[in-house]
Amino acid sequence: QGLSVPKDMSVIGFDDAPLAERIAPALTTVRQPLRKMGLMAAQMLLRMISGETLETKRIELTTSLVIRESCAPPSVKNFQKI
Repeated sequence: QGLSVPKDMSVIGFDDAPLAERIAPALTTVRQPLRKMGLMAAQMLLRMISGETLETKRIELTTSLVIRESCAPPSVKNFQKI
């Protein structure tokens, strides 16, 4: 298609896999606290197995944006197409 990242479009991934920083251009990603997420899920499961009724149905954890080479502000040329 002849498109270039990030010149023509930005690309963002999710989960910050180790490969994300090793490819060219390095991939901007959203990083999740996977270890904390797993720990909290295991704790909730153990509480449910023990018969406890959980009032919490939803838990929100903070994510972070890891900015690398695959995203850039829109160019004036591309911005006008929107």
